[in-house]
Amino acid sequence: MKKRSVLFLVLSGILLAALLVLAAQVYKAWYDRKVPNFKGSLDLYVYPWTDAEAVQDTLLASGLVKKPGSLKRTLRDVEAVKVGHYRIDSTCTSMYVARMLRKGWQTPVMLTLSGSIRSHGALARKISAQMMVDSLEVAQFMADSIDVKPALLFTRIIPDSYQLLWTASAREIFERLFRERDAWWTPERKAAAARQGLTQEEVSVLASIVDGETKYVPEQPAIAAVYLNRLRSGMKLQADPTVAFCFDYQLNRVLRSHLDVDSPYNTYKYMGLPPGPISCPPKSCLEAVLHPDSHAYLFFCADPSFNGSHRFASSYAEHLSNARAFQSALTARQRQQAR
Repeated sequence: MKKRSVLFLVLSGILLAALLVLAAQVYKAWYDRKVPNFKGSLDLYVYPWTDAEAVQDTLLASGLVKKPGSLKRTLRDVEAVKVGHYRIDSTCTSMYVARMLRKGWQTPVMLTLSGSIRSHGALARKISAQMMVDSLEVAQFMADSIDVKPALLFTRIIPDSYQLLWTASAREIFERLFRERDAWWTPERKAAAARQGLTQEEVSVLASIVDGETKYVPEQPAIAAVYLNRLRSGMKLQADPTVAFCFDYQLNRVLRSHLDVDSPYNTYKYMGLPPGPISCPPKSCLEAVLHPDSHAYLFFCADPSFNGSHRFASSYAEHLSNARAFQSALTARQRQQAR
């Protein structure tokens, strides 16, 4: 009887231990699959050379993992992780993260094109700085694979923020940019361009000149109107930014000696619009050309207060007076800075 009691106790202990082990395993499996295991959010970038162990080290080093053991268990069977950008946040379980990395469930990124984009190289660098694609690959694609004349490429792109997969190829990126540009040109905007006597491409060209003249958005429609008035009156545009473009924007100041440069982009030398945009114009400048102010001004000059605004004039005599005031203020300012 005593032996039976001992045996019963032993068996009961073994059963209890087995049940405890099973319960622990069930709890771990439940936790791995159902309980969020991260305290905050993290943007994880997985490169072609990144393996599961490196991902695990990065996640553990972030200090956001609640139970490191749970993460290690779920990543243990992940032989390879997919290249991409992944957002891990406080709603993610360890198992979800493991599946996300194994199956490539990427989180899109925002490709933002903003600021001055004055060359194809500058565009390639902006894209490469935010996406996985290399700038040389982007530049090569622009040179060889786009069915657009190089001079007109910036007429097909509108600076904005675009949601894309971080791993998108150069082709996928430009196809998205072109689709968004085509969608931006609504029937209403096409009609507005026609009212100004311009094609869509010509709107972009003139908008790039407006962008070169001022970043002060409220004044852009007034400057657009000046150039439209010049076009309609048979005047040369005589836009300094086009001359700066001829010198790869290396000029600190456009001087009279620069105005004779022989280039189709030199609007002091040649009539009409240049053959393409001198930069990638933002939406505000495009809208300024489509909806310019109504005035009779033919000239404008930077305000001598250097507040970013301009003085406008209808006559050349009035313009010369404004120009002298600005040049005098600029000379005085430069002398003061040289001291």
